[in-house]
Amino acid sequence: MDKIDALDRAILMHLQMDGKSAFTKIASNLQISEGTVRTRVKKMLKNKYFQFIIHMDPASLGLEVQVIIWIQTQLGCQDQVADVLSQLSEVRFVAAFSGQYDLIVQAYFKNKNDLITFVNKQLASIDGIITSDLSIELKQYKDSFSYITNE
Repeated sequence: MDKIDALDRAILMHLQMDGKSAFTKIASNLQISEGTVRTRVKKMLKNKYFQFIIHMDPASLGLEVQVIIWIQTQLGCQDQVADVLSQLSEVRFVAAFSGQYDLIVQAYFKNKNDLITFVNKQLASIDGIITSDLSIELKQYKDSFSYITNE
């Protein structure tokens, strides 16, 4: 299974709309057998084309402050800094990007004081960081993991 075909996409669209949808319901809607759905889903999971996750609302867990942190690292230190950041419980996302900053980090905090402590203690103690810039989320317009469309 090298690529996702039209049938895989259709199955994924159903799961994207309702991750708890029964394979029998998906099969009925697509007019295929339940075994076909089960086999396709199993292969896509094995090949890591998708994963089942629970997407929670951070605010419902008391995490009221979301920040994006842009980080510039010393030459040769990007992987090391990313590895350290990836271990921190407040950090949800770490990725390398081109441009002025080497890493972009998304993190969540209970309040602004926790953010300040994170920046002044944890972030400041990581070797290899030259500079960082933070933006606090003021309003969220979209937060989605949906990539499959009707095309």
